[in-house]
Amino acid sequence: MLIVVQNDPEVPLGTYAGYLEESAVPYRTVQPYRGEMLPEAEGVAAAIVLGGAMGVHDTDRHPFLHDVKRFIAGMVAREVPFLGICLGGQLLADVLGATVTYNSPHREKGTLPVTLTEEGMGDPLFAGVVREFVSFQWHNDSFLVPEGGIHLASSPACPGQAFRYGPVAYGTQFHPEVDRQIIADWSSWRPSTAARTEQFLSDFAARRTEYDAASHMILLNFLRIARLVAPR
Repeated sequence: MLIVVQNDPEVPLGTYAGYLEESAVPYRTVQPYRGEMLPEAEGVAAAIVLGGAMGVHDTDRHPFLHDVKRFIAGMVAREVPFLGICLGGQLLADVLGATVTYNSPHREKGTLPVTLTEEGMGDPLFAGVVREFVSFQWHNDSFLVPEGGIHLASSPACPGQAFRYGPVAYGTQFHPEVDRQIIADWSSWRPSTAARTEQFLSDFAARRTEYDAASHMILLNFLRIARLVAPR
């Protein structure tokens, strides 16, 4: 079964819940921040690890992150298809020994362009996605591509937007799963972003069609990689 790891009550699966339902892919959401136990790697067909307001190094305040890191390490070791989004991608990078920088100079917020590298253009996760696509950014931290990883995407502000490690482990910095309500909720976290809520929402609405097309294709490609839906 597909396992979705939710690290933060305010960072849900978003539009991806509907896309999974459309694709008739069963999944189970595990919330380790509530004390729920993560499954052993042997019983997992694929995994998606979502984002969160915390950082990869915040294990003193959020000790459940140790369990999430062990879970990710198990996915990589067994070559279980894995997709880490934002914090999920940072956790994958951290598990693989790459640097994850707190309050990085590469921070971004809003609906912004992402550009695939040459390797990204040929990677199955991005099959059918245009080279410069639109996604949503909401991060202060950022990762470097792990040694041995393949750099798949960048943005003008943040070089590390996506990578693959091994055959089927993927990390993204961008958020392909958000909807309007999630953006409104995240904007309310700080006064500085609350003041820009309408701008965030209007920019997202203006490019929603492009955003949805790329986001849906990325998830569908991941499900194909995991053999949870039929190939093209």
